[in-house]
Amino acid sequence: MHDLTQGSIPQHIIKLAIPIAVGMLFQTLYFLIDLYFVARIGGAAIAGVGAAGNLMFIVMALTQVLGVGPVALIAQAIGRKDVADANLVFNQSLSIATVCALLTLAGGYAFIGPFMRTLGADAEVQQAGIDYLNWYLPGLALQFALIAMGSALRGTGIAKPTMLVQMVTVLLNAVLAPVLIAGWGSGHPLGVAGAGLATSISLALGVVVLAVYFAKLEKVVAFHPALWAPRLQTWGRILRIGLPAGGEFALMFIYMAVIYGVIRDFGANAQAGFGIGGRIMQAIFLPAMAIAFAAAPVAGQNVGAGLFERVRATFKSAALIGAALMLALTLLCQIKPEWFVLAFTQDAAVVAVAAEFLRYISWNFVASGLVFTCSGMFQALGNTVPSLVSSGSRLLTFAIPVIWLSHQAGFELHEVWIVSMASVALQALFSLWLLRRQFQQRLGAAVTPAAA
Repeated sequence: MHDLTQGSIPQHIIKLAIPIAVGMLFQTLYFLIDLYFVARIGGAAIAGVGAAGNLMFIVMALTQVLGVGPVALIAQAIGRKDVADANLVFNQSLSIATVCALLTLAGGYAFIGPFMRTLGADAEVQQAGIDYLNWYLPGLALQFALIAMGSALRGTGIAKPTMLVQMVTVLLNAVLAPVLIAGWGSGHPLGVAGAGLATSISLALGVVVLAVYFAKLEKVVAFHPALWAPRLQTWGRILRIGLPAGGEFALMFIYMAVIYGVIRDFGANAQAGFGIGGRIMQAIFLPAMAIAFAAAPVAGQNVGAGLFERVRATFKSAALIGAALMLALTLLCQIKPEWFVLAFTQDAAVVAVAAEFLRYISWNFVASGLVFTCSGMFQALGNTVPSLVSSGSRLLTFAIPVIWLSHQAGFELHEVWIVSMASVALQALFSLWLLRRQFQQRLGAAVTPAAA
């Protein structure tokens, strides 16, 4: 356990953010490695896996229940020095993880076909997505256990074990991907199905390794089978914080589905270009997301300890660090976005779409960093409803205009990216206003122990 209520706040944020960023980078490499080998199969395979990947946003919506609720509650409990409550929250999160994993498998296999037939540009794209999801779903289900254990550690101020596990699993995925996708050594390529299988096998190993760590080494929050029976009151505490955060990713799924829907008539190359560009964008967002994820336990422990000036200082430090990082990445995407894309495909039409997407969307990066930071602070305060409201505003300001534009004569692809830029800028301003209100309501009248 690391006490984050003392010492330099920027140092705490950076010290936590580095392993979080590395872990998130390796997690993103799952998709980039798969995408690299899938791209060798063809444009339909890229588009199919990209469209199928949108299902990940539904699962991420559920994992956020376990990735946000327990972090906030455990961090606040550690700040209060209440280890018993931290352990109760962690073990109850494992119970929720089990239920969510079963729901993911049952619901996923029931709706794979209709899902892909809705988003796929043609029959070949649809079948590629179905083949991929058939083998990827077990890995998605395993994500819940990984998130529950990783979130518990993050709430106590520890991030390195999760990072190391993610590194090991990605390395395994890197070994399995060419064997299962392209048939290296085996002579039996499985194509996009191999991409899903490689990820599922790797995540299964990650669950085992992290569980061994908890069983052997973790002392503050640990497995206690006596605490696994569902306790509805604790579930309610976790869900009150986690569900709104999960709702953000559910809205993101709708947002991505709208994009795939409105660009469907531009063909498989447009969907493939957006699929690659979107994955690259997710990787670029990692530094700002890591800062926000680090800010949540730092601010959360100080909320629990009643050190409210340190909570405000945490936001200022995280916002400045995140904005500086995202500004640098914006400049990279403006100079030569093709550099990012050519690593995955040489198809000129696909490269053109992905590069144009990155050039436009990079103007959003600083605003996106501020949105991430505000989200982390809402988590620390134990109220994630404002984040959900903020994400809902973005969906409205994007979906309505872009759907209207898609029905106009002369509709062009770049208009989608322009509307997205405007919607994110508005969301950033709205998030900052919502956070200011939360600070006034939760911290405005508070007096820190030092001031008293």
